Amino acid sequence: MLSRSATAQAAERHGISAFGDLGYPADFKNFSYANPAAPKGGIYSEVVTSRGFNGSFQTFNSLNAYIFKGEGALGMERTFASLMTAAQDEPDAMYGLIAQSVMVSEDGLTYRYKLRPEAKFHDGSQLTAKDVVWSLNILKEKGHPIITQLLRDFRGAEAEGDGTVSVHFAVNRARDVPLFVAGLPIFSSAYYTKRPFDESTLDIPLGCGPYKVGRFESNRFIEFDRVKDWWGTTLPVARGQNNFDTIRYEYFRDRDVGFEAFTAKAYLIREEFTSRTWATRYDFPAIKDGRVKQEVLPDETPSGAQGWFINTRRKQFQNRLVREALIDAFDFEWTNKTIMYGSYDRTQSVFQNSEMMAKGPPDAAERALLERFRGKVSDEVFGEPYVPPVTDGSGQDRRWLREASQLLQKAGFLVKDGKRIAPDGTPVKIEFLLDESGLQPHHGPYIKNLATLGIEATLRLVDPVQYRKRVDDFDFDITVERMSFSNTPGDSLRSYFSSQAANTKGTQNLAGISDSVIDELIGLIIAAKTRPELTIACRALDRVIRAGQYWIPHWHKASHWMAYWDVFSHPAKPPKYGRGAPETWWYEAGKATKLDRAG
Repeated sequence: MLSRSATAQAAERHGISAFGDLGYPADFKNFSYANPAAPKGGIYSEVVTSRGFNGSFQTFNSLNAYIFKGEGALGMERTFASLMTAAQDEPDAMYGLIAQSVMVSEDGLTYRYKLRPEAKFHDGSQLTAKDVVWSLNILKEKGHPIITQLLRDFRGAEAEGDGTVSVHFAVNRARDVPLFVAGLPIFSSAYYTKRPFDESTLDIPLGCGPYKVGRFESNRFIEFDRVKDWWGTTLPVARGQNNFDTIRYEYFRDRDVGFEAFTAKAYLIREEFTSRTWATRYDFPAIKDGRVKQEVLPDETPSGAQGWFINTRRKQFQNRLVREALIDAFDFEWTNKTIMYGSYDRTQSVFQNSEMMAKGPPDAAERALLERFRGKVSDEVFGEPYVPPVTDGSGQDRRWLREASQLLQKAGFLVKDGKRIAPDGTPVKIEFLLDESGLQPHHGPYIKNLATLGIEATLRLVDPVQYRKRVDDFDFDITVERMSFSNTPGDSLRSYFSSQAANTKGTQNLAGISDSVIDELIGLIIAAKTRPELTIACRALDRVIRAGQYWIPHWHKASHWMAYWDVFSHPAKPPKYGRGAPETWWYEAGKATKLDRAG
């Protein structure tokens, strides 16, 4: 509980951010990117585009999306509310949802939330401080490993009556952990008195959010129905949002089948991620006659790092020279030109498309920070940051294949009878692991290049459940993944890059990065007091990770490719750090009637 002196110095706030800066005043009416006059009604439907904590792009078998077990359905977060919710036009600001206000102690270790008395669960029962305390504590104890790791600096919560919750953090806590806690779902403690929290189940949980689970068929689709008397509808953080009566997600095991379903109007909106499809297949009749619209929406979020992540827990990948050779063998220029229609730029940084990306030699501030690690990191860190090679686009650039071969030779990986042999005498074999076929064309030419180096590489396509199990257990050689961070990264970096995460199943450290320098740099990022200090530390971390060459970088683009049947409208300007769909879009009944007549 807050001490009397801390309480005296703390003022009630309507929002929080990492550095205390808020773009909206206490009396704001709605987020500027939302239309408060947007009508309610209609349906929004699309294919699955994100995984969440335990989800899959191709299937689901559980309505519990916050634990390690099962494949959780996308959209479950819509059935719950959180203490606060993020503004998508600010780097990290959050404003009150369940929480009416918050007081922060002078030392920043206690956040005292005053709850809205109107907050209720879908059965009409009151949402109280007891539910908030139970939810936060159970997620720390039994939540998905990503959640539990991000809550390591959360020390617990306590109720002060029904309407106030004190949330406590550790000394030297991560800067963003209060933001993470404020955005966690709040569950009904009464609902879980008769059932375990950590079970995979298709029972519909009792929620408190703007939607509740409607019809669903495991592995095929799930619908969420708008709660028409939801207690939060008129709040500033919700006004002009949650406009659809039904939000539906469709699951497809095959991208091509999913695309054909869109052309047949089996669902209404599609964000396209395959450049070949965007360039060549959006010429079907509904496009030509205007019934389907295409838009390119800007994306100002950090693009992050997509690529083939190399599992350094495997002995054959523990030598950095071997990993660099694998990077040299990939011809991005040919792949982009031939397979992806020149749609992408090469990814170089874990903070791509942001100010946190390292460029050029380190400036004075970066160098001063890096000097403490002199002798513990490669000299390369103090010069230009590592960038993957630019090839001649032929598909088999002899210069870079020769360079790759020399690196392997230097690492002691010699060629014998046409086969690349590791220093322990075993042939070098690589299995690429995938759970869907969309990236198969990108693997073939790369595998061919590896063969010229004497490396036997194969591609294995497995079902989503097996894939999730193998990746969670780190049972793979190389797999494709995409990681991205907010504009104010902090504790989330531990899940991707820390030594602790390297040994924790289910975390996002697929490469198995375990480096004390990286651990210390993450600590400095978390402890940064200002945004410039944060940026400098992130650039230093970027240099060290890139020098380690833990993944074979793929590609990125700073936009969303959107196609949709012409039944929607949306604000003229999307939020700076999001696409705005479905949150701020709405259904136009007049357009739908016209479309039905045209069809």
